[in-house]
Amino acid sequence: MTLALKRLSRHFPDIAALDDVSLDIAPGEFVALVGPSGSGKTTLLRILAGLDYPDEGSVTQNGQDFLAASARERNVGLVFQHYALFGHLTVRENVAFGLRVRPRRRRPSRDQIRVRVDELLKRVQLAELGNRYPSQLSGGQRQRVALARALAVEPDVLLLDEPFGALDAQVRTALRRWLRELHEELGLTTVFVTHDQEEALELADRIVVMNKGRIEQVGRPHEVYKDPETPFVCEFIGRTNRIALERRANTWGAGSWSLPAGASGGLFHSAVGYVRPEHLSLSVPEGQPAWEARLRHVYLAGSIAHLDIYVADIDQTLEVDVASEDLGRGALTPGAVLRVAPTRLVTFPLGDGPAGAPVLGERWIMRGPNSTS
Repeated sequence: MTLALKRLSRHFPDIAALDDVSLDIAPGEFVALVGPSGSGKTTLLRILAGLDYPDEGSVTQNGQDFLAASARERNVGLVFQHYALFGHLTVRENVAFGLRVRPRRRRPSRDQIRVRVDELLKRVQLAELGNRYPSQLSGGQRQRVALARALAVEPDVLLLDEPFGALDAQVRTALRRWLRELHEELGLTTVFVTHDQEEALELADRIVVMNKGRIEQVGRPHEVYKDPETPFVCEFIGRTNRIALERRANTWGAGSWSLPAGASGGLFHSAVGYVRPEHLSLSVPEGQPAWEARLRHVYLAGSIAHLDIYVADIDQTLEVDVASEDLGRGALTPGAVLRVAPTRLVTFPLGDGPAGAPVLGERWIMRGPNSTS
């Protein structure tokens, strides 16, 4: 049952929380809404949950008006960041709550509720803790109870609002992989709000990047990361280096590095290029355009090493990622002098609008001679 969101807008005093948002969510899809605070992602989730309503626009499910149904009638499961468990109820009673408060004609029998709760506690790996109270559980266990409670009503759509935000990194990593497996096992339609880009890239079938109440880009995780469509997406998703470029006859360049312009950029005279840390080559052969850079710092992060290099002729420190095992092989120690060049840039030309304000031109991809993608 596809959820079709059409031209949703929601305005509060002095701010447009949603501004003409349209999105289709397919049955069984895992969609992550990402964006900075105030981008509209939680407002969108609240509208789907029946906790808020748009000023304009529509939501339909299988052609039926989704917004006309009450929150209880929409058959959605909702999980918040801070669990929202009932402290005076046991784990078992918390999970059963949504079933026990159903209208009598739709309420399962006590035996059916008991069987359903036992199945869910086993599924979320809490079968032995059903008689404990929330205060006797760890944060990760409490969040699994909240998920079990949301699943007890067999929702058509599972809505998750920063569900792992209050947990430490190790627990969060374990739970999100467990959640993805649960999603696939149950065939759920899941809408997941998070500010954690890594979480979204790992979990989602599609990512929706939001900014100032609008959708900047929708796509599969590798598409959004590799081919961001706007400067905002370039800077928000993953780490990137922002480099100012200028047109020089038939080339685009910065400092001592340049590439043939070809047809890219049209009549624009300047541009901004975004280079991922893994798209900087540190061993450019003599004779090819490159910057001379000095290695300042090396930060080891397991199998990856993050390098800070300073490029004097553009007066900029750039971030580079390499495999940790390559540090010794390439003599990559602080103070080393390197020949550096981008292998791939996502680039936006800049022009002047009617009032002299910069205007972005159409995105294009620039690839260096050592590019592998």
